[in-house]
Amino acid sequence: MMLFLATAAYADSVVRVLALFPDKAMLEVDGQRKVVSVGGKPFAGVRLLRADTREAVVESGGQRYTLHLGSAVSASYAPRERREIRILKDSRGGYFVDGLINGSPVRFLVDTGATSVAMSERHAAQLGLQHRVDGTPVGVGTASGSARGHAVQLASVSVAGMRVNDVRAVVIDGDSPQFVLLGMNVLSKFDIDQRENLLILRSKF
Repeated sequence: MMLFLATAAYADSVVRVLALFPDKAMLEVDGQRKVVSVGGKPFAGVRLLRADTREAVVESGGQRYTLHLGSAVSASYAPRERREIRILKDSRGGYFVDGLINGSPVRFLVDTGATSVAMSERHAAQLGLQHRVDGTPVGVGTASGSARGHAVQLASVSVAGMRVNDVRAVVIDGDSPQFVLLGMNVLSKFDIDQRENLLILRSKF
């Protein structure tokens, strides 16, 4: 069983310019002050797009504002939405989540012990992957010992609407694993929180 959640905080902020420099400005946002640079990280949800000794152009909530020394605007912004996936352990003791590989539906088994997405030749055939033609032969360590496989590059992997492009995967010779493994090269995009029979994945992007 899975539950998808999305949270976001919304706010109205007063943005003021206190000092101007070439490609820099001292901004005051809700009483907090900081010198920010063009192209740098947003400050309290406000990004500096352009600045000279006469004016500054800032962006907040997708809106642009031109400010002069001492001028202020009330800007609304919404921090990036952060998705959350809650997965209950099933009767077999695994955590399963539905997703897509290259746009095709896949049932993933979440495996924090796998370094990358992994699948059997049967899964690869169902997804139309030409792993023996396009892939690179590799050795694979599995729970049953060493195995042979082919490393391939997936165009995309999506979980709960969150998409990761250019994902490395391994197609293992034979019929194992039984399920497509969602490995750490995708799981690292999430904060992982495990509580008894509940696994929570929170997006970092």
